[in-house]
Amino acid sequence: MAAPDDKFMVEGVDLSRTRNRNEIRVVKAIRTVLGEPPVYTPDPKDIQDIYALALNALPPRYAQHGTIVLRDPVRDEQILEAVRDAFIRVMEHPKA
Repeated sequence: MAAPDDKFMVEGVDLSRTRNRNEIRVVKAIRTVLGEPPVYTPDPKDIQDIYALALNALPPRYAQHGTIVLRDPVRDEQILEAVRDAFIRVMEHPKA
């Protein structure tokens, strides 16, 4: 196991493994949407923007590593909608 990052240490407690559960779901949705028409090939910066915009559009779902989640109030359809909206926003207003 890697040494904890000091930025995420508080009173000897490693907080680096407390994650937003939507992160991996957004990554999977981005992969899905990339395969949908119309075909759009974003550059790396666009993908980062899409990822951040989609996550910011969803309610945060933080959990500690190893936590058992019995239900997730954020539906897969909501994730896909947030990612599609982020794609549209980035395509219409790309950063130079």
